[in-house]
Amino acid sequence: QVHLVESGGGLVQAGDSLRLSCAFSGGQFNAYAMGWFRQAPGKEREFLAAINWSGAITYYQDSVEDRFTISRNNAKNTVSLQMNSLKPEETAVYYCAASIRATGRSDRQYDYWGQGTQVTVSS
Repeated sequence: QVHLVESGGGLVQAGDSLRLSCAFSGGQFNAYAMGWFRQAPGKEREFLAAINWSGAITYYQDSVEDRFTISRNNAKNTVSLQMNSLKPEETAVYYCAASIRATGRSDRQYDYWGQGTQVTVSS
């Protein structure tokens, strides 16, 4: 019964920043690694960032590592993605996901997914 709900998406201009949040419920939050993915129209779901149960270990896609930061707050059962210097080509639905297994970059490792939040970056 793990349930994930993303929030914080919206319309921004190129170069702007946005912070996405994901609320976790229905399980022991710190038993899960968490990840962020995005999917643009006509494209496959793309890994962005992941964080282990404690927040001590993170992974990023190369194209966003310099601009995005993943974090988690185990007291609030939330995971966030701070996105800076957004580009129009990063317009997509952004998803958070939870994995009871290892922290990783593959969507196959994740057991639960949120409904997604739309991020639109105008040029």
